Amino acid sequence: MSLIIEGLSKKYTKGIQALKHISLTVPEGECVGIVGESGSGKSTLARILLGLESYKEGIITYNGKPIVPKNRTSLREYRKSVQMIFQDTTNTLNPKLPIWKSLLEPLDNYKEASPSFLEQGLTKMEKAEQLLEIVGLEKEMINRYPHELSGGQKQRVSIARAISLAPSLLVCDEPTASLDVTVQVQILQLLKELQKKTNMTILFISHDIRAVAYLCGRVIVLKNGVMVDEFRIGDIYHKERHPYTKALIQAASSE
Repeated sequence: MSLIIEGLSKKYTKGIQALKHISLTVPEGECVGIVGESGSGKSTLARILLGLESYKEGIITYNGKPIVPKNRTSLREYRKSVQMIFQDTTNTLNPKLPIWKSLLEPLDNYKEASPSFLEQGLTKMEKAEQLLEIVGLEKEMINRYPHELSGGQKQRVSIARAISLAPSLLVCDEPTASLDVTVQVQILQLLKELQKKTNMTILFISHDIRAVAYLCGRVIVLKNGVMVDEFRIGDIYHKERHPYTKALIQAASSE
């Protein structure tokens, strides 16, 4: 089971080239980091992988099946296995809904799903409580609203919702960018623990090479939509690293 991207390109109107011939393979159970500054194509890649944007050039297959843009039948099954954590929790959690209702949206959409880490025969509220406990939040929070939670707590709720279907692939698009440093570390540690427990594959997208190095075993560097570097994390300081990679490392170390 793996995600395979071959020759993926994406061009917007006015000739803006967001991605140029991206090819990569993400094997089952691996945590791969996609790093690059703003405008490198990271978020475009994430949206394409979630079926939120179409593409005309290239091939994407998941578990041997092609992911065809705008094919509702294949995308529905695909999205059951692939979930996403976004950067902006303010827009991903409905401010008018209590936390438990937002948590259970994926399970309501896929009623046939039965994650192994949730006990059988639970009520909706009990499922929400278990999901909160998995991400380190008190079950009493289920009746709170998003505005009553801190940024870190809202991101934990977003993670709980994303893993509620026991996805085999979790795409994280800058999930720690808007959080303070202490909370960033907590969220990264939570993701690392969840990955070990469930063996889910993680594609972690970030501008922060330090966060990527902490969580991921392999790193892919994007610059202006082009994949300029790829390496195991143990080789991050190798002398043959791309100059752009070295610049990202230097910028992170000077912060």
